[in-house]
Amino acid sequence: MTGYTMLRNGGGTANGAQPWVLRWSNRIRLTWLSFTLFIILVFFPLIAHYYLTTIDESEEAGKRIFGPRPDSELCEVKHVQDLCRIRESVSEELLQLESKRQDLNGEIARLNLKIEACKKSIENAKQDLLQLKNVISQTEHSYKELMAQNQPKLSLPVRLFPDKDDTGLPLPKSHRSCRLHSCFDYSRCPLTSGFPVYVYDPDSYAWGAALDPLVKQAFATSAKSSIYVTDNPSIACIYVVLVGELQEPSSLTTGDLERQLHALPYWRKDGHNHLLVHLSRKSLTQNFLSNVSMGRAAVAQSTFFENQYRPSFDLVTSPLVHALSEPNFLGVPPQVPVKRKYLFTFQGEKVESLHSSLQEAPPRSFEEMEGDPPADYDDRIIGTLKAVQDSRLDRVLVEFTCKNHPQPSLPTEWALCGEREERLKLLKVSTFALVIAPGDGRMVASAGCGMRLFEALEMGAIPVVLGDQTRMPYHDLIHWSEAALIIPKPRITEVHFLIRSISDNDLLVMRRQGRFLWETYFSTAENIFGTILAALRTRIQIPATPIREELAQEIPHKSGKAAGTDPNMADNGDLDLGPVETEPPYASPRYLRNFTYTAADTFHGWNRPPGPFHLFPHTPLDPALPSEAKFLGSGTGFRPIGGGAGGSGKEFQAALGGNVPREQFTVVMLTYEREEVLMNSLERLNGLPYLNKVVVVWNSPKPPSDDLLWPDIGVPIMVVRTEKNSLNNRFLPWDAIETEAILSIDDDAHLRHDEIMFGFRVWREARDRIVGFPGRYHAWDVNHQSWLYNSNYSCELSMVLTGAAFFHKYYAYLYSYVMPQAIRDMVDEYINCEDIAMNFLVSHITRKPPIKVTSRWTFRCPGCPQALSHDDSHFHERHKCINFFVKVYGYMPLLYTQFRVDSVLFKTRLPHDKTKCFKFI
Repeated sequence: MTGYTMLRNGGGTANGAQPWVLRWSNRIRLTWLSFTLFIILVFFPLIAHYYLTTIDESEEAGKRIFGPRPDSELCEVKHVQDLCRIRESVSEELLQLESKRQDLNGEIARLNLKIEACKKSIENAKQDLLQLKNVISQTEHSYKELMAQNQPKLSLPVRLFPDKDDTGLPLPKSHRSCRLHSCFDYSRCPLTSGFPVYVYDPDSYAWGAALDPLVKQAFATSAKSSIYVTDNPSIACIYVVLVGELQEPSSLTTGDLERQLHALPYWRKDGHNHLLVHLSRKSLTQNFLSNVSMGRAAVAQSTFFENQYRPSFDLVTSPLVHALSEPNFLGVPPQVPVKRKYLFTFQGEKVESLHSSLQEAPPRSFEEMEGDPPADYDDRIIGTLKAVQDSRLDRVLVEFTCKNHPQPSLPTEWALCGEREERLKLLKVSTFALVIAPGDGRMVASAGCGMRLFEALEMGAIPVVLGDQTRMPYHDLIHWSEAALIIPKPRITEVHFLIRSISDNDLLVMRRQGRFLWETYFSTAENIFGTILAALRTRIQIPATPIREELAQEIPHKSGKAAGTDPNMADNGDLDLGPVETEPPYASPRYLRNFTYTAADTFHGWNRPPGPFHLFPHTPLDPALPSEAKFLGSGTGFRPIGGGAGGSGKEFQAALGGNVPREQFTVVMLTYEREEVLMNSLERLNGLPYLNKVVVVWNSPKPPSDDLLWPDIGVPIMVVRTEKNSLNNRFLPWDAIETEAILSIDDDAHLRHDEIMFGFRVWREARDRIVGFPGRYHAWDVNHQSWLYNSNYSCELSMVLTGAAFFHKYYAYLYSYVMPQAIRDMVDEYINCEDIAMNFLVSHITRKPPIKVTSRWTFRCPGCPQALSHDDSHFHERHKCINFFVKVYGYMPLLYTQFRVDSVLFKTRLPHDKTKCFKFI
C-alpha cells in the first residue's frame, strides 16, 4: 500500500502538468476543426465558382451553361409551356396519322388481293381464249375437210317394194348356168331392206310330211329364232324352202318334186330368189335334186356333183349332226398339248378298188407303179399310208376295213366306221385326221366327207383333206387354209413330210381356228341356218342387222349439288396430255362403212389383206354390230400433226394421240348400296377432260335414297336400273353409251385426272386392247396341275383388272351376247371373276396381252368400306374361275407381257426385290 501510494504519488508529481497539456491539445484540435470547416465552407464554393466561371467563359457563347445568359434567351425560356402544349398537339396529330397509315395499309392489302384475283381471272381468261382458239382451229379444220370432201350426208333411200304381179326375169338358157347376175332379182333386196326372209311352212306343201321329223323341227326352231325371218311374203328378199332330208327318198319322184315346187305360192314361174335347203343327218344322203329343174332357185346342201354345183350361187353346207340337242362344249377336248398320241388317223372302208390292194403288197411310192396313174388314186393312197404306218417313224393309225359294220355311204365314198362315240374317242388322241375325198372326181362335195370334217373340228384334230377338187363348206367365204390342209391326191407321198414340217405354234393356230369354225358355223342347227342366211346375205352385199343394245332404264335422281374439285385429283403437274375439250359432250360418229363392208371384204378366192379385227377372224360371216362397235379403227386414216414431215416433241406432247382428232369416253361405274363412297367417286370426276357422261349401274334392288343429292360434275350422270344383281351388268352394251371408249371403274377406285387422261391416250393408240392400271397374272401350279390367279407385285402380267380400265364398246357386245353363257353363269354363281372373263375374251379374240399404264400398284380409295375382294374365299374362287374358263375355251388364251407404258413424268416406285423390272417408255 505504501509502495503503491508512492508510485502514484511519484507519478503524480512527475506528471503534474499532464492535465494541462491535455486541455491544451483539446483546444488546439477544436481550433483546427473550426478552421478546417471554415475553409471548406468558404473557400471551396469560391474555388468551384471560379472554376466553373472559367469553363463557361472558355466555351462558345451559344454553349454556356453556367455563365450569364443574354436577355433573349431568358425570353425563350418563357415559351417552354407553349412548346409543351405544341408537343402535345403534335403527338395527337402523329397518333392520328398512325391511325390513317394503318387504315391505308389495310386498304393496300385489300387492293393486293383484288389484284391477285384479277391476275387469276386474266389467266383463266387466257386459258379460255386458248381453248376457244383450239375449238376455232378444229372447227376450221373440220370445215376444210368437209369442203374438201364435198359429200353431204344423205338420208337412207326410200324402201321400194316389189310389185305383187312380179313376172320375173327372162328365163336363162339353162338353169345350170345360173349366177347371181343372171338369176337373182336384186330389186327385191334393197340395200336398206334389212334382208327379210320368208320361210315356207313345211306342212304347207305336199312333201312336207315326208321330211325327217328331227330335221323339220330343228329347222322350224332355228327359223323362229332368226332376226331376219318375216311373216310378210310381199316384202321378202329370200324365200326359203326345206326340201330334205327325206325319210324315204324313193317316195318322191323327180317329176313330183318339180310340180310341187312350181306350185309354191311365191315361186313365180322360175323360182327366183328362192333357196332350197337340204339338211343332212346321215352320211348316206341321196342327191335327189341333181335331176330336178330348179329354174333360178339356189340350192344349199352337203352333196353336189360337179355338173350340178353352180359356183357363187349354190351353197355347200355342213351336215346337221346336232339336230335338237346342244353339243357338250365342256366335253370338247382341250387344244393343248399340241401333239397328241397319234400323228394322224383314218378309219374307213370302200368296196370299190379295195380288195386288189389288200391282196398284194402295197407299193411304197407312185414311182414304183407301172403305167399311167389312174383317175382313182385310192389304191395308191392305201399303199402309201400303210407304208408310213409300217415304218414306225411316227405313231399313226390307218384302218381301211371297219371292225364293225360300216355306215351306209354313197358309191366311191369312204364309209364311216363304227358309232359316233367310237370315232370321237379316236379323234381326241389324233393330231391330224385324214379326210379322203370320194373316188369319183365328179362328186365335189359329199355328206360323208362333211361328217368327217365336222367330227375332226369338234375334237380338235386338224383335217387333212386329200382331194383338191373337194368343195369345202362355204369355201368361197371361209379361209379353210387356216384350219385345214387341202392336198391333191397325187401328193400322198408328201403328206407325211408336210404335216411333220408344221410347227407347234402353227398347229395351235390351226386348231384354234378350226374350233372357232365349228362353234360358230357348224355346231348347232341354229348356227347352220344362220350361216346359210349370212352367206347368201354377204353374196348380195346387204349389211347385217345391227346387234341389239341394252335399253337403259334410268332411275330418277336429284342433282344440283355443286361438286368440289380436289386439287390432288385435278392437278396435272407438268404433264400436258393434249388440249382440254370445252365443247359439250358429243358421241362417237356412227360411220356408214357397214353398207360397204360386205362388198369390200368379201372373200372370192384370192387372199385379201386383213381388215379391222373381228369376232370371226378372216371371214365376213359375222353378225353386224353398230358402226362404233364394229370398226375399231373408225379413224384409220393417218392424220399428220403440224402439216409437215415428222414432228417435234412439243407437237406430240400437245396431241391427244390416236388417229381421230376428237374423241371422248364414257365412265361406267358399278355400285351396290355404298352411296357415300359413290358420291365421293363421282365428285372426283368433276372437271375431268374428255368425259362424255357417267353411267352408274345401280346393281342393288333398293333404289337410291330419296334425299340423296347427286353432284353436278359438268356432264350427265345416268343411273341405270338392272334386272338382277350381277357383275355381268358391268359389261352390258347400254344404249346410253354413245362413245367407243369405255372407262370401267369401281366406285371405290381412286385415280388422278392425269392418270386417266394418260390411260385414255394410250388406249386411243391401242384400241383393240384392254388398257388399265392394276395388273395381275396367272401361273401354273405344278403340284396340283392347275392354273392359279396371282395378285403379287411382279414385272410380268397377263391381266388388267377392269375395276379401272379402258376397253372398246365392241367387247361389251361380245361379252354379253357372244361369249359362252357358261362363263356368265359362273360369274353370277360366285359373284366374282367378271374381270378375268373379260381378259380371257379379249386375249382370245386379239391374241394380244393387255396394256398396263403407270407404275401404281394400288388404286383403291383410302378409308372406303371393304369390297368383295377382301373376302378370304375371293382368291379361291378366282382360281376356280381361271381353270373353268380354260376348259370352256379349250386352251389358255391369256398371254404374258412385261410391257408397261409410263409417261416420262411419272415416277416409278418399285419394291426392293423388284428393282430388275424394266420400264418401257
